[in-house]
Amino acid sequence: MAGVITLSDVEKNPKVRSYIQSADDLLATLGYTEHGFRHAGFVAKVARNVLLKLGYSDRMAELAAIAGYLHDVGNICGREMHGPAGALIAFRLLEDMGMDSSEIGKIMIAISNHEEERGIPMDPVTAALILADKSDVHYSRVRNPDIISFDIHDRVNYAVRRSFLNVDRDRKRIALEIEIDTEISQVMEYFEIFLTRMLISRKATHVLGCEFGLMINGVKLL
Repeated sequence: MAGVITLSDVEKNPKVRSYIQSADDLLATLGYTEHGFRHAGFVAKVARNVLLKLGYSDRMAELAAIAGYLHDVGNICGREMHGPAGALIAFRLLEDMGMDSSEIGKIMIAISNHEEERGIPMDPVTAALILADKSDVHYSRVRNPDIISFDIHDRVNYAVRRSFLNVDRDRKRIALEIEIDTEISQVMEYFEIFLTRMLISRKATHVLGCEFGLMINGVKLL
């Protein structure tokens, strides 16, 4: 029987925890930044807050949070096409938990479309997930202990001391505010690897009726 499933229910599900851990273990082996419980929790929290601050319903925000928590579970199948793979895994998990099919559909769409290479931010849940995911740039996600061997992705993430997604409902503006240690990585390197993320973030912001902004070290760049 369909029921009202919350983020707390999903977080407590042992299958969910096992899959997220296994997916992150695989990415760690492949040399990627952290995509485990810290990232899942961060994205869930930010996705929920984006919609709440813009006046969307509590339930819509909860669906965004659930999508945020599950969005990278598809990495258990490998990095390529992990969005669609994750949507199918989420479908099985949430159906087994008794979630309403219409809500599962919204979460599947969001997870399927969160990748910047091919994602389409078609609705508020998807848009909030995209913005939350792309805002998680931070030194704590770097797992490589050898700074000398950093590639550009490690270096840029390690250089970010603070990232914050500022949602201004009155001005209809959503701005990603970042503080970068330029002795570790130059601002241009951020654009070099994250340009596609900024483009999909701008599209997602438009879906929410806002304009996208970017501030780095207090300087407005977008």
